[in-house]
Formats: sequence, C-alpha cells, structure tokens
Amino acid sequence: MGSKAATFVGLDIGTSYVKCVVTEIGADGKLNVVGVGSSPSRGLRKGVVINIEATVESISRAIEQAETMAGCDINAVYAGVSGSHIKGFNSHGIVGVKNREVSQVDVEKVIEAAKAVAIPLDREVLHVLPQEYIIDEQDGIREPLGISGVRLEARVHIVTGAVASAQNIVKCANRCGLAVKDIVLSSLASAKAVLSAEEQELGVAVLDIGGGTTDLIVFHGGAVKHTTVISVGGNHVTNDIAAGLRTPISAAEDIKCRFGTAVTNLVKRDETIEVPSTGGRQPRVLSKLVLAEIIEPRVMEMLTLVQKELVRSGCDEYLTSGLVITGGSANLHGICQLAEQVFNLPVRVGAPGGVGGVIDLVKGPEYATAVGLAIYGSAGSSMHHRGASRSSVGSVLRRAGNWISQHF
Repeated sequence: MGSKAATFVGLDIGTSYVKCVVTEIGADGKLNVVGVGSSPSRGLRKGVVINIEATVESISRAIEQAETMAGCDINAVYAGVSGSHIKGFNSHGIVGVKNREVSQVDVEKVIEAAKAVAIPLDREVLHVLPQEYIIDEQDGIREPLGISGVRLEARVHIVTGAVASAQNIVKCANRCGLAVKDIVLSSLASAKAVLSAEEQELGVAVLDIGGGTTDLIVFHGGAVKHTTVISVGGNHVTNDIAAGLRTPISAAEDIKCRFGTAVTNLVKRDETIEVPSTGGRQPRVLSKLVLAEIIEPRVMEMLTLVQKELVRSGCDEYLTSGLVITGGSANLHGICQLAEQVFNLPVRVGAPGGVGGVIDLVKGPEYATAVGLAIYGSAGSSMHHRGASRSSVGSVLRRAGNWISQHF
C-alpha cells in the first residue's frame, strides 16, 4: 500500500458476498473510499466458514477488484465476524482506587475485573465495550481518568465468539496473503457506518440483515447495551420464492431483488412478472402479488424474532430513535413499512456515511459492514476502552496463528 499508516481496508466476509472497501486518509483528514471489490461468496453458511477453498477464492476475487481500483497492493485488513456462535452479555467489575485518583492502571484493572467471568475453552472474548463507570456510587461517568474517589466500578458489554470461527477467518485471509489487523463484530462495524451520535445517545437498534444471518445491536446512552445474531436472513426469503414459484435459486434471487415487495398492499393487482421454470420448461407469467404473498410472511417472521429478542433482553424500552435496517436485505421494497408495523417505531434504511471519495459505489446498505470496518480501523479503539478489547482480539489472533502454524 502507498502509506500503511493512512490506509485502512475493511473485509466483509458474508454469506452471500465478500465485499472489500479500501480507504485512505486525505489531506483534509477525512477518510476517503478509493477502492471497492465485491464477489459472490460460496464458502459460508449462516456467517460461518464451511469451505476454506471456496472462501479463499471469493476473498481473492474481491481483493483483486479493490486493488485494481485503488491502484495499490492490499496486505492487511480489518475483518468482520458474525454467526450464531456470537454471544453478548453485560458484566460488572469493582476495584479500589489506588491513589484516591483514578488512573489508567485503575481503569485497566476494573475492566479486567469485569472480564473475569467463566468462558468455555472453545470461546474467546472479542470485545469489551464499556457502558459506564461508577465512582463512589456516582454513576453515568463516561471518562473516569483524574476523578477522585476510593471505589471504581465499570459496567461493560462483553462479546464472545467461537475460537474456531476466528481461526478460519484468519486462515482464509492468510491464504490470500493478507494479515488480519483486527477481528470485529460485523454489527458493531455496521453501526459505525450508519448511526449518528444522537441516535446512539437516545437509543437505537441496528438490524443488519444479510444473506444468512440477522445481526442485532442496541445502543443507549452512547453505549452498546445488547448484541445477538439470529440465524435467518435474506437467503431464507430466496429459498421460499424458489419453492413457491418452482424456479431455480439463482432466478429466485434475481426476482427478489428486482420485483420483491415485503408488503402486499404496495403491489398493484394487475402487475405481472415472468418466472423462469426448472427442467428446461417454458417461463411462466405470474402475478406480482403472488410473489409478495410469499415474501411478506417470511420477512414478518424474521422481524418478529427480533422483536421477541428485544423484549426478552429488556432493550425494547431503549429505542427512542427507533430502528435502522441495513445489510443487503434492507434493499427489499417495503421492508421499512413492515418493520414499522411490527415494532411500532420509526424505521429507516441505514446507508454508509462518514466517508468521502467514490461514495457512489458504497452508498447501498449492503456495504455498511465493509465501510464500517474501515472506519473502525481508522478510529482505532474509540468505541471501546483502549487496550481492553484489542488485547482480547489480539488473543484470538494469537491463538488462531498458533493453531494454523501447528496444523499447516
């Protein structure tokens, strides 16, 4: 790359597509998109690598496209991670303040105390995201350094994932000649690209609906309150269309993207579509309403699962700013109207922002994670306690590297 210190690459290894976004910091200090690559993903299922060779091939194609556009060689990336193995929970730590004034050492100790929870050996901490600090029972403190007190507490949100999934992501990237600078929760990256500071403060949920998974992350008071991954996504809608219309999967995906509507009331009764048949039979002409009647129940089911998760976690009370839907499935016509019916909240589609350059190429919600990963890299660890989460991710990368060196 031209200037490693000023270039940041986001690599979103998704179930349907691998997307790569190359950014660099311009003379004005703004992050600019200079290269974009996208390739169909063949080696993942529900966000998890199931075929190394196919995944490596998909990554290579996306990287090659991005390198050609950016005019540089890509050597290191920030990679996203998703899948049903992702688990998030809240934790609490307490320590005494050594010199009656909170220092960086005290902050690191209280974060370590909050991290001291029993985690199975096959899992690893990906992120430790502080929510607030409490000094001598005074809560709501965002930055505790320098404040006098004798007792320091921290409330944090901890995100864990399967070590094997991180190992497979690192291995695939390494096979493409790439170093993984950091492994980042995909929904956390997406939120970096689509949310405003006001939304995070008031309370908002980001729904990243990809091909194989729906990632949920909730913010309130400027901090992460809840994260989870639900194993349903846009591919389930495609499969329903293929079965209902008796058409090949590839044709069903094309029909969904071009003509799909999530609300039957938005479809005119006389509109028709041509549907390819299987086995070499002649295409058929069907009502567009039939397509909407297949799509609406499945999307309603997905959104209802999210609603139940929000109620179960108690986060439904936080959403003053409503919901932001992003990911490839956010392009489905009518999905915001249907979501507003389900959640009884304002809903918008989240398109990537906060970057310049060739933004027309990444303005779709399907690029939210890749753009967010690049923003995450450029911002360092601004979303979480400096050192706490990155050391955890460093542990994942070290264990992944050790495993790869032992077996290959």
